[in-house]
Amino acid sequence: MQFINKPMPINAHPEYIEAESKFHAASTDEERILALEEMMRHMPAHKGAENLRKNIRTRYKKLKAESARKAKKSGKKGIKKGDMQAILLGLTNSGKSSILKAITNAAPKIASYGFTTNEPLQGTLNFQGCTIQIIDMPPIASENFDKSLLNSADTILIVVEKIHEIKTIQDSIKNLNKKAKIIIIFNKIDQQDDENKRKITATLKTKKHNFTLVSTKTDEGIDELKEKILESFNVIRVYTRQPGTKQDSVPVVLNPKSTLKDVAEKVLHGYSKKVKYAKITGPSSKFTGQKVGLKHIVKDRDVVEFFTE
Repeated sequence: MQFINKPMPINAHPEYIEAESKFHAASTDEERILALEEMMRHMPAHKGAENLRKNIRTRYKKLKAESARKAKKSGKKGIKKGDMQAILLGLTNSGKSSILKAITNAAPKIASYGFTTNEPLQGTLNFQGCTIQIIDMPPIASENFDKSLLNSADTILIVVEKIHEIKTIQDSIKNLNKKAKIIIIFNKIDQQDDENKRKITATLKTKKHNFTLVSTKTDEGIDELKEKILESFNVIRVYTRQPGTKQDSVPVVLNPKSTLKDVAEKVLHGYSKKVKYAKITGPSSKFTGQKVGLKHIVKDRDVVEFFTE
């Protein structure tokens, strides 16, 4: 690469010098890509560094193209999408795997060094009766990062340790799945003092991000994160029960403004044709056990009894 043996550019920032050192020390393409991204953020802006900037960008594009080629050639096993799916995104060593472990039943490999997630990992978040598929993606600079998985995600969870990382990640996925909800997870918040926490919170609010501050060491923000993930799907939960018995523990999950007919069909295809009427208790009922028809619009946490005779 052209800039490697050239003299250090005049007025180079310390951050640039550190990033270039990381590039020289890198042993993998993933590490080189990350170093180049950092170099581009801090490279000198004066006219004398014009060729340097051009060389860095050219090298970056070549490495990204090679990384994408290797990923395509490897032919990764597809992941079947769940009804509700959220994907964890972040830079290397951002703590995505620790978050996956904290909110799901998964047991990912966790280490203090980067790129321990080499392929997408699945976990299941069981929360308030809902089952949500959580996918931990390899770091965005990894040759194993498969952008195609993002196209079907309902929610994207961006994991960061620093504010500027948000833009880095958003820029890398800006042309993908614009319909997905975005939640910013500011991780390792236990490493910040109260003053920094206030500054981080103020900055994220100013930028109008949907965010939560999280620590997997102290569990700070974990319950709030689960709430935000569930809320991002904009679904309602309706519980069914046999007449005279307790309600089922697992709800029927539907879109807002669904009817009792939708509930019946979700329970069993064709079941709505057998239902004569229903009794409903909850937010959509005027009183406990209100008798209603299949056109009745249900609300979150309603409890329904179906009668076929």
